[in-house]
Amino acid sequence: MLPKRSFCVGFFVIASVLVSPALLHAQEVAASVGIQQVVEQSRANDAFWSVIIRDSTGNILDAFNADKLVRPASNLKLLTSAMVLDELGPDFRYVTKLYGIGTLKDSTWHGDIIVRGSGDPSVSGTFYQDDRFYVFNQFYRALDSLGIEHVNGSLVGNNAYFDQKPYPKGWSWDDLSFYYGVEINALSFNENTVELSVYARNNIGERPNIEWFPFDTDYVDFINEQVITPAYSEYDESYRRIMGTNTILLRSSLPKNYVEEEALAVLDGAQYFIDTLQKYLAQSGITVESIFVENQPRNWNSGQYQVLTKHRSVPLAELLEEVNSESNNFYAEMLLKTAAAEHFHTAGSTELGLRLMEDFAKKMGMETSDLKISDGSGLAPATLLTIEDLSMMLVNMRSHPYAEAYRHSLSVAGQKGTLKHRFRGTPIAGKLTGKTGYISGVRALSGYLEAQSGHPLTFSIVTNNYTEPTSYIDRVQEEIVRKIYQTY
Repeated sequence: MLPKRSFCVGFFVIASVLVSPALLHAQEVAASVGIQQVVEQSRANDAFWSVIIRDSTGNILDAFNADKLVRPASNLKLLTSAMVLDELGPDFRYVTKLYGIGTLKDSTWHGDIIVRGSGDPSVSGTFYQDDRFYVFNQFYRALDSLGIEHVNGSLVGNNAYFDQKPYPKGWSWDDLSFYYGVEINALSFNENTVELSVYARNNIGERPNIEWFPFDTDYVDFINEQVITPAYSEYDESYRRIMGTNTILLRSSLPKNYVEEEALAVLDGAQYFIDTLQKYLAQSGITVESIFVENQPRNWNSGQYQVLTKHRSVPLAELLEEVNSESNNFYAEMLLKTAAAEHFHTAGSTELGLRLMEDFAKKMGMETSDLKISDGSGLAPATLLTIEDLSMMLVNMRSHPYAEAYRHSLSVAGQKGTLKHRFRGTPIAGKLTGKTGYISGVRALSGYLEAQSGHPLTFSIVTNNYTEPTSYIDRVQEEIVRKIYQTY
């Protein structure tokens, strides 16, 4: 076994002739102010570290390994969200329409009721005071106002706005049971998840009780093989949806009196949407003969379609906070397909969205030959880029027409989003707006920092292939940020 060594020393000797003079100078500065030493003296010095700091005009102040390809994890969302914002504008809203085709006689609608999927990721409670049925209630009230009590026809979900590929290439099947690896459909409800609650209130050795939202729906089938363990034992999580089904195996071990809540992914999100809407209408007093989902577009301008109501989402500027501040994979992928659908006037696809990302990256000064992407969220481990390029994009977004909306979408140290609990009680709280990133073996932090001097900086720190706990990597990255804050 080779002994552990300082990861950067050999790199600078061998590769110095291959990098730009600006990067070489920045590497020397980085060594002089101690940023490199923070890494070398840490327990994670055998991981691959990539760091860059730029001033407000893009000049590189500090850097090492910044021109090397790294896996960015959710820092990729910085590029995805910038492209979507550039493409759609901050005031873009999704419009989901409810159509009727048929006639009303007495209290029966003779014909079909059709929901035209728009790709809206927010048909949930996120922007509606946690009322996850907010949109469905709007649909119900429209039907009820017409006096409809029964639909002698079908409730149809039109899923044609997106293509029929529910996942980007490269996602791991291990992720597809959980909220961060759900399907991407033009029709989605509750971010394509059911929300499971587990209560370990029974005796040790017995099964815990379970319930789930929405209304213990039979759209999913839970096999509860969980067990209650002594109160002092550790919680051991085990959830797995059997691929190709909506059967979910529960095999967790829960300490006595423990309560666990988990959002779990469903199969066929569009069907889940329409199935849940049918159940909601039935509970509200409107019955429907049958339901189905279609994937072909219709001629909506035909006179036979009557718009019964339409739901408008909150503006894109607010939706982007879910992407960047909360690091929501589902929103990132839905918005990526939406940008493709709107730009190319065809079914939105990940592939077309990635084409837009590459075009935007080139426009923002990135070297696209170094950009290897297969999704919009960074969940795919094959994604590669350089932080030299990523940070240049961030610099250029400072002068973008939608710069304010972009920056507002980011998390804030000590205050908001995934950085809410980091840098609390330090001078950096409120002065760092950025984006975290995590997948197995990858931890990233990039964004904007107002230094102690008042100078506006752009920075990126990405750690790949580490074996120490992620919490330890966070501490090292935070020490680097403190160095940057104090030095510039």
